[in-house]
Amino acid sequence: MDQNLQRRNELLAETVIKGLKSRNMTGYYAATKEEALKQVMDLIPEGSTVTMGGCMSAHEIGAVEALKAGNYNFIDRDEYEDKRKAMLLAYDADVFLSSANAMTDDGILVNIDGNANRVSCIAQGPKKVVFIVSMNKVMSDLDSAMKRARNVAAPANAQRFKIDTPCKKTGKCFDCKSPTTICCQMLITRYSMHPGRINVVLVNDELGF
Repeated sequence: MDQNLQRRNELLAETVIKGLKSRNMTGYYAATKEEALKQVMDLIPEGSTVTMGGCMSAHEIGAVEALKAGNYNFIDRDEYEDKRKAMLLAYDADVFLSSANAMTDDGILVNIDGNANRVSCIAQGPKKVVFIVSMNKVMSDLDSAMKRARNVAAPANAQRFKIDTPCKKTGKCFDCKSPTTICCQMLITRYSMHPGRINVVLVNDELGF
């Protein structure tokens, strides 16, 4: 990565981490995917029950492989024939891994979901939530973050599924009411009532959508 961009991201991360702290959340900065993996694993005690939604960022930094190989009870919903059972088990997990579709530079997290299993676990349930967020998802304000979530993250995510939505065909949100829309629930996380529950690992790379 260009050194000027890397330095910019380091400075911006300091601002984001201060914003998270003001919202009773904890932020960390990782210069590489390898550093991000180490930070994420440091936040997960051995023996923990861990699960996640469709978090591509966790796969990209190697967290899923590390959890499967280590001393953890990793609930992999892909290994469950009954997906609902796997989703319900997530609410009682010790740690829930997630990314964010976007966030603001003062620490507000934005997520859009279809089945709502991811956003509901972020809001309540698992004892700890660990976000893995690449710096390209940090926006200047909530409006910009919402636009990114709807016009970048959601259309990109739609490409993974066999669905028929306008955004999959055009790459742009039409605020549709398609029967196969993946934009059913929108969660804005602006504060945590529980100290230590929400942790955000900012990564100086492009991850996920």
